[in-house]
Formats: sequence, structure tokens, C-alpha cells
Amino acid sequence: MAIVLGPNRYGKAENRIVRIYRDTPRHEIHDISVSTALRGDFAAAHLAGDQSLVLPTDTQKQTAYSFAKEKGLLSIETYGLDLAGHFVDHVEPVQTARIEIEEFAWERVVIDGSEHDHTWVRRGQEVRTAAITVDGSGQDQRTWVVGGLKDLVILKSTGSEFTGFMHDEYTLLEPTGDRVMATSLDAGWRFSSTDVDWEAAYLQIKQILLRQFALVHSLALQQTLYEMGKAVLEACPFIAEIRLSAPNKHHFLYDLSPFGVENTNEVFHAADRPYGLIQATVLHDDAEDAGPAWDSYTGLV
Repeated sequence: MAIVLGPNRYGKAENRIVRIYRDTPRHEIHDISVSTALRGDFAAAHLAGDQSLVLPTDTQKQTAYSFAKEKGLLSIETYGLDLAGHFVDHVEPVQTARIEIEEFAWERVVIDGSEHDHTWVRRGQEVRTAAITVDGSGQDQRTWVVGGLKDLVILKSTGSEFTGFMHDEYTLLEPTGDRVMATSLDAGWRFSSTDVDWEAAYLQIKQILLRQFALVHSLALQQTLYEMGKAVLEACPFIAEIRLSAPNKHHFLYDLSPFGVENTNEVFHAADRPYGLIQATVLHDDAEDAGPAWDSYTGLV
């Protein structure tokens, strides 16, 4: 039986880039981690160590930094499209480019009631993400854009229950009609177009996700995720599908009876591990095939 080289790609992972706009006295900051990955006919590099068709990963890094100035870094989706398009269109051996981006948010420090023009504090609510894949050239070129967020920690103190589940000889969990529901949400949404206001879309989708988490009376985290995804698709015709991943951050009622104290659903143990992990995809039934849109490179996006 022959041994052959299978699918392969290479790139520069997690380049930390900060772009500060200084056009006015009120500066703007954009802080990202960007990873690049290239596919093409790189068999000779693997089989014979021939680097003649290999664009160094250091060159990919330098391009990413330079594009933060040349092309700008106002929206991570636009920046990623520019970067992926460059590698595919201008580096002959490259057939497919994948760009994965995380954006870290900052908010202005408030001094005497006013936002400071050039001082910020890191805002830790969530990390915004984007993954851009460009394949081919000319009229046959295809593009996929996935926006998203990760580590969005949300909790509701009521409006959630878990009853009627299957039991067997190993089941110890008691049903509950009123529980704390908490998660650290990761979500990615695949755009059906690149003609999108990326900033407005992100804010709209995040708000829909939070609204549904709050308002849906949850019979199961699975149900909540579906309702969240469904609401995004109903409100945003430019989204083909959304994928949601939610660890169930369990909050167990703590037994205070040994101390003669009644615990009326008020004191909980927040369990770290293990945790239930619920994942769901919600999509239009006629959505175009996702192709390589979800083919993660770093595993971070």
C-alpha cells in the first residue's frame, strides 16, 4: 500500500496587532490576533524539502501588519477579506487563503464624567471573531465569511427548568422547575453575502442572542440555543446559518441544612468541571453549501 501526502496548509498563527488611529485628537484603537493559512501545491516542500513555492510564514506576518496600515483595520471582516484576497490574487502558488481573527475590545476611561481621548481599559465581555476563506481566482473565485463571538458569559437567575428527562440506574439528578442557567457562549454566523455593514450586523446579532436568552422560558438549554439561532435568521436575511456552542455552567443549590439554615433557592455552588456542552446549528433549509467556511485552522475561531 502506498503512502501519500494528504491535505495540508501552513501559515502564521496568532499575530498580535494593535492599530491606533491618530487622525484627530480623539484616537481610536483596534486590537486583534490574526492567523493566516495558505493552501496550494506545496507537495515538494513536504516530500523533498523544496521551498521554492513556499511564501515564508514570516512574510505572511509582515503582510498582516502592513495591511493594518495600508488597508485599515476598522472592521475585522473587511481587513480579513483584503488579506485573504491578496494572498490568493498575488501569490501564484496559493490557491486558498484562510484568515482567522479575534478582536479584543477596549472602552474609554471616563475622567470627570467625560470619555478620555486616548486612554482605554480592556473590556472583557466577549471576544469578537471572524474567519474569512478565499478560494480560486478570477471569475471562479469564491469567498466565505463567518462572523462570531466567543466567551460571552451570561446568566439568568430564573426562567429555566429541567424536567422530564430520561432516567436509568445511574441517574441521580433531580428535576427542577426553577434553576439558574448560565453559559459561556461561542457563536459563529455564516454570511450569505459580503455586501454587509459588518459593525451594525455584529451589534444586532449580539443583541438578539442576549434578548432571546433572557426572554425565552427555557425548558432546556438546547431549546434556548435553537430559539436564539432562529431569531437571528429571522431578523438578518444576510445570515445563512448560525452555530452555537454553550457549556452549561451548572449552579447547584448548596445544602445549608447542617447549619439549620433554609436555602430557598438563593445560595449555589458554581461548578467548574465537569460541564454539559450543548451545540447546535440553525440554518435556512435552502442555504448554500458551507464549503470550507467552518474549516478551522487554529481552533480558536
